[in-house]
Amino acid sequence: MCREFFVGLSKRTNRRGAEILADAFKDYAVSTVPVLGSLHLKSFCSMAGPGLIAIGSSEAAQKALKTMQQMSDHKYDKLTVPDDIAANCVYMNLPGKGHVLLHCTPEEFPESAKVFEKLKDHMLIPVSNAEKMKVDGALTCCSVLINKPDKV
Repeated sequence: MCREFFVGLSKRTNRRGAEILADAFKDYAVSTVPVLGSLHLKSFCSMAGPGLIAIGSSEAAQKALKTMQQMSDHKYDKLTVPDDIAANCVYMNLPGKGHVLLHCTPEEFPESAKVFEKLKDHMLIPVSNAEKMKVDGALTCCSVLINKPDKV
């Protein structure tokens, strides 16, 4: 299992934030990735499964992916979608359900939704992002994933 963080450097995240993250998680590699033309790295990139990066098709997204590939010792698989914002998805590995992926709807991004539909080993759940996009929001903006122990 790969244990690393990629921190997007943009108008909203700086090098000092990456340093603080590295101090907090000393057992993990922390690499910075320049983000051009977007608010966040997750504006065009997120994890779509174990070792699987969903990535947009824009030049900025592809440059960021190349940077991440150069910095990492791990070889990630990639799922390239035509629409950058559609690469923002939420992956969960749920007991009894397996690989679950919340992703854009076919109504919002039809070509990107077709790419997600190729993930046959995932339970796919299309979720509308239309209202969140009005304020530069994305699916990951509305989620906090907590690893809950089996017995509490």
